[in-house]
Amino acid sequence: MHRHGAHLLDATSARFALWAPDARSVSVELEQQPAIALQPDEDGWFSGVAPCRAGDRYHFRIDDELQVADPASRYQPTGVHGPSQVVDVASYPWQHPWLGRPWHEAVIQELHVGLLDGYQGVARQLPKLAALGISAIELMPLGQFPGERNWGYDGVLPYAPQHTYGSPEQLCALVDQAHGGKLMVLVDVVYNHFGPDGNYLHQYASPFFREDRQTPWGAAIDFRRPQVREYFIQNALMWLCDYRCDGLRLDAVHAIDQPDFLVELAERVRAAVEPGRHVWLVLENEHNQATLLQQGFDAQWNDDGHNALHVLLTGETEGYYADYKDRPIDQLARCLAEGFVFQGQANRHGTPRGEPSAHLPPSAFVLFLQNHDQVGNRALGERLTRLCPPPALRAATTLLLMAPMIPLLFMGDEEGSCQPLLFFTDFHDELADAVREGRRGEFAHFKAFADPEQREHIPDPNAEQTYAASRPYSKQVLAGWHGLYQQLLDLRRHHVIPHLPGSCALGAEVHGDKAVTARWQLGNGNTLRIDLNLADSPQPVELPPPPLRLFDSGDARHPDSQLAAYSCVVSLLPPAQERP
Repeated sequence: MHRHGAHLLDATSARFALWAPDARSVSVELEQQPAIALQPDEDGWFSGVAPCRAGDRYHFRIDDELQVADPASRYQPTGVHGPSQVVDVASYPWQHPWLGRPWHEAVIQELHVGLLDGYQGVARQLPKLAALGISAIELMPLGQFPGERNWGYDGVLPYAPQHTYGSPEQLCALVDQAHGGKLMVLVDVVYNHFGPDGNYLHQYASPFFREDRQTPWGAAIDFRRPQVREYFIQNALMWLCDYRCDGLRLDAVHAIDQPDFLVELAERVRAAVEPGRHVWLVLENEHNQATLLQQGFDAQWNDDGHNALHVLLTGETEGYYADYKDRPIDQLARCLAEGFVFQGQANRHGTPRGEPSAHLPPSAFVLFLQNHDQVGNRALGERLTRLCPPPALRAATTLLLMAPMIPLLFMGDEEGSCQPLLFFTDFHDELADAVREGRRGEFAHFKAFADPEQREHIPDPNAEQTYAASRPYSKQVLAGWHGLYQQLLDLRRHHVIPHLPGSCALGAEVHGDKAVTARWQLGNGNTLRIDLNLADSPQPVELPPPPLRLFDSGDARHPDSQLAAYSCVVSLLPPAQERP
């Protein structure tokens, strides 16, 4: 099987390969050189060797007419519509030998590279994050997208790190610096669709897609074809092997209708990394396919847990929160005890969703209070700091950072940021109009935006001020929030993380409408107990005595028989001290 794209053979030549099953001829056009015809091979491939050096720019020419960027371009120095550039990441002088860290040590911060001023801006944040207790950063998608700014989920050239963030060498330097500070780097990858501007595959490789299956983004990608599978598997290996990233988060794999592709990807990744190296594979998957978490994947984002907590904190029940409007405390209890809430039950559309998950360890689930989706998909991008009482958010944060599931933070959470994260793009002309109106139309069925005049107040995704307003760090923060995160992550590092291997849930008990007690047996035999009350009134609960309490988000003088309003009590119980 050919390797997609351009690969240096030595200092003066490279092999070029393009899968173009609809093309009659393909040539590579290097700047200031005559075009070189690529030779047709079996199964729609065109390939050949051409004289070039690292840094040279090139296009592919299809049938002597269509000029396109390399769909496996490693860099687009002037954007999606410009030439591709030959890149030599293999020559980067890595400074820090690194085998990664085990998954149970993960405390992840999701961030957007553009909003932090590129790779160098992210690098400036690393010492502060490491000192706080973060052990991994997760970069929202890096693949080249149209324009200068974008969430990242409209990428069209997934091999080319976005040119406005910095050079491939600067990305290597960021990863290297993170490893020097014992921080892992994950990359969010989008293998379920391409963005709407700059993708020309339909014109010369239509079998890349299948018109008989439609997704929210158009025709589905055809993962039955080995060339298509290779395109994405080779991309995964590029991030992990060439850039030495520590893991991938695969976006919305429920839109990939060949789950065996995911299993193959995981197998290929595990086979490619050197012995002893820790590499993490994490899924976003509305289908809650627990079986994948025993087939090479470490964990899944637990949307169920987030959604139940969001309804408890805010009272919102519109959109996908409708699935959690009835007894969300029962759903949270199930999440804490068994992982997924939906394990085959019907959702609000009457469709069964999910698979049994109680047999999986707590670390198979990534829990979060906020991420790019749940903030940025809001019409006005509000964070929880604007949506619920601070004491309630403090209690939920205590649960997030002390429960045995893997915690995910969103950039700015650790400061109590009140800045919004708005949906932003950089489209132009008709596409810009369509995206703006489509965005506003999404919220027509929400009560707050039922009036068309109200929808006019939803920010235009293409406006530069929409992007500028989304920078996470400002003076608008909750007082004391950084200290709260520092204290809780220090407790997690000393009392929870070392004993996560071998841990298991012992069940959860609901108290009233908004309180729950959850227990887990840790690997050392101790019991971690968390009592959470998200109601605005106290709840009768028999709490462990104060000497066994690690942390109390409310009043540290809690009586033993009452859980205060908006509070979370974390206790660590030796086996003989655990109460029934």
